[in-house]
Amino acid sequence: MSSEQSPVDQVPPPALHAVSPDVSNDVSADEQRLRELGYTQELARSLSGFSNFAVSFSIVSILSGCLTLYGFGMVTGGPALITWGWPLVGAMTLCVGLAMAEICSAYPTAGGLYYWAAKLARGNAPAASWFTGWCNFMGQVAVTASVDYGAATFTNALLDLRFGFSATAPHTIEIFAVILVLHGLLNSFGVQLVAIFNTVSVWWHLLGVVIIVGMLAILPQHHTSVSFVFGHFVNQTGFHSSFYVAMLGLLLAQYTLTGYDASAHMTEETRDAARSGPRGIVNSILVSLVAGWILLIGLTFAIQDYNGEVNSGTGEPPAQIFLDAIGRNGAEFLLIIVIGAQFFCGMASVTANSRMIYAFSRDGALPGSKIWHRIAERTQTPNNAIWLATAGAFLLGLPALWNTTAFAAVTSVSVIGLYLAYVIPVYLRLRQGEGFQRGPWHLGRWSRPIGIVAVGWTALITVLFMLPTLSPITAKNFNYTSVAIAVVLGFSAVWWFASARRWFTGPRIHDLQESTPYATTDSTPAEENG
Repeated sequence: MSSEQSPVDQVPPPALHAVSPDVSNDVSADEQRLRELGYTQELARSLSGFSNFAVSFSIVSILSGCLTLYGFGMVTGGPALITWGWPLVGAMTLCVGLAMAEICSAYPTAGGLYYWAAKLARGNAPAASWFTGWCNFMGQVAVTASVDYGAATFTNALLDLRFGFSATAPHTIEIFAVILVLHGLLNSFGVQLVAIFNTVSVWWHLLGVVIIVGMLAILPQHHTSVSFVFGHFVNQTGFHSSFYVAMLGLLLAQYTLTGYDASAHMTEETRDAARSGPRGIVNSILVSLVAGWILLIGLTFAIQDYNGEVNSGTGEPPAQIFLDAIGRNGAEFLLIIVIGAQFFCGMASVTANSRMIYAFSRDGALPGSKIWHRIAERTQTPNNAIWLATAGAFLLGLPALWNTTAFAAVTSVSVIGLYLAYVIPVYLRLRQGEGFQRGPWHLGRWSRPIGIVAVGWTALITVLFMLPTLSPITAKNFNYTSVAIAVVLGFSAVWWFASARRWFTGPRIHDLQESTPYATTDSTPAEENG
């Protein structure tokens, strides 16, 4: 990216269908670059740039994240934080995504973050790679768990409205298990089916926002005021500090704006990966940022009975808002749209999670790596990794059967786990300075300031989302995020010092010379990035 242009100016629109006329040459160049990075082509490289974007956009899933934690936002800051927290978090998230995209262009591999950490670390590269990979693994499993559990709660709300299938914890867990099994099965049929689902998902999300906001704008007899939507602050947490509560309320937006590292994990299956991967990361954030804000504002204008909707018998405040604003039939129709989006989101999450597991196991970093690294001959997909992803998600979501605050902890784990994995390579890239050898998509002179913002923001939210969310603090409402993170990182640390440090050398580079960096000095960045 040239010094005269901003990073966002260089990002193309999300319509990335076009590929080079000579697809065979594109694939050959991608495979050659992968060989330079130390791996041979094993996965089917059949995704277009748009399909790569679609995976990340589906995982970000504004109709999943925004609505799943909307009830949390209603008690931690209320409309003011729901409305203004979104663009604030979006701007910070865009910095993280831009910094990641630049690294993705240099190292387009399925390992993504932990491979980047190994390449960028000075000193103990295996340790950097090891802990980045375990943070990524933890965050990916938590995302799958939180998305599919959220889909289960909305499905239970719909079944309660339509058939009287009460919204209880056991019923929700049963639905949760069924959704995970379906996602495992669909992912096992091959990446081309996944690509079709993700393409449908993009348009489902965008049209879904238009339909939901349109119906909520036209049909209700009453709407809240502009001052309510943009200025009304609510604190039902028990804490007295408005600032503290407002900071907690940022979780709604930050939880939604996660998972875009999927574009990096899918690069070994994407054509023109060094450009398509970075574009997929950044475009998924930009499109989600705009559409998500419209959705949140439209939903908040439609609130009819604030306290009644916070304490809805359906278990989901957005479902009650739909019901109060447009009646039972309309509410059921909108719930179907939301559940469909959540289903697409969960499916894409399993896809990305399985590719990360596949790559991490390829380098021997997970227990039973030989099992999780196996590729199905017929579909060229890592089926064992797919089922590990779904099983891990189910185990992480299972405590919600006994503790209703467990879901909030899972969402925080997903945010912290992923963002720790995001920021380690970004921090290491900052340390390299001008020594970093860029790929064809890069940020030019904006690399350092954007990277600094990304690291600082991640440090803030890592602390913030482990803090208590309700007062007085009890065993039932305690934020168990810190416990879950300590267990995973503690396990990986013990394993590292007891054994892995003696045999884990980072990504295994196979029989090929050290990678040759892309040349950027003799080319025009605007042409490369466009």
